[in-house]
Amino acid sequence: MKRATLLLLAVSSLLAASCKRPVTLPGAPPPFTAAITLGGRVVQPAALEHGRVVFTHFCRPCHGDAGDGKGTAAAGLQPPPRDLRLGVYKFAAVAAGQLPNDADFVRTLRHGLHGTAMQAWDVPEAELDDLIQYMKSFAPRWRDDKPGDPLVASDDPWVGREADAVARGTRVYHGLAQCAVACHPAYATRAEIYAFAKELTGNGPTELRPDLYLPVAKESDYGFKILPPDFTFNDLRGGDGLGDIYRAIASGIGGTAMPTWKGVLPESDLWAMVHYVRGLVALRGTPAADALRRSLLDQPAWSPPPPPGADAGASD
Repeated sequence: MKRATLLLLAVSSLLAASCKRPVTLPGAPPPFTAAITLGGRVVQPAALEHGRVVFTHFCRPCHGDAGDGKGTAAAGLQPPPRDLRLGVYKFAAVAAGQLPNDADFVRTLRHGLHGTAMQAWDVPEAELDDLIQYMKSFAPRWRDDKPGDPLVASDDPWVGREADAVARGTRVYHGLAQCAVACHPAYATRAEIYAFAKELTGNGPTELRPDLYLPVAKESDYGFKILPPDFTFNDLRGGDGLGDIYRAIASGIGGTAMPTWKGVLPESDLWAMVHYVRGLVALRGTPAADALRRSLLDQPAWSPPPPPGADAGASD
């Protein structure tokens, strides 16, 4: 009995000692023994090792030991989990392509990404910062680059005039930003799109793609093509509130064909497009969305008017 008790105490001591040692899983970064600089910030090894433990608990099943997005739970997930080694991030309040700020990580972790397997995580506040710094350690880019300047939303100039905002946003979306020319679906007739472009740019498009009412898959920095959302059908990954939509349009979507619009469009037009997109999102799953699609698909054949002087030239 005494020998069994001693053996049990010895095993317990060994287990306790092993639990105190950092556990490094295959493919994961080696143990951190010195401070490193990530995004211009010096991070201590103890914080990174604590972040490793938190990552293993919350993130490892999908993002994998190596942060490559190939965890044991990742098989079959669409979209696939983010490969953290790339240092490219879609949803952040910085110009598309720049590194996000810690507040962007917090927002994604706290709220998740709609329509994906990335759920909202209730990570304890005391562990959140260490987790974020450890996530950065997967991408070499963080050793050299710093986060971009946060793009702060201006005041919405259309408050109390939302119907006017939607009317203007319809024109901006189709005629000025021309979002439906190559990426997103159109939500107006071909004749309307021509008129909007003519009104806002002075030139109507002479040609519109045949699949105008469908999104177009575009190349990305993630190793696969990405289909832009149909606002009347798809979830918006970064959220569908006015502030969320403003952030996505103003900042763009990192690693994709969606550009940064802040500073390109006047703020009043940017906000008008936000209100228009929010109105489209509100149609999702309703009979009105189906009716809009049917009316657009059933519209009569249409061709752009000939350029000025074309008839006179033909009669000479």
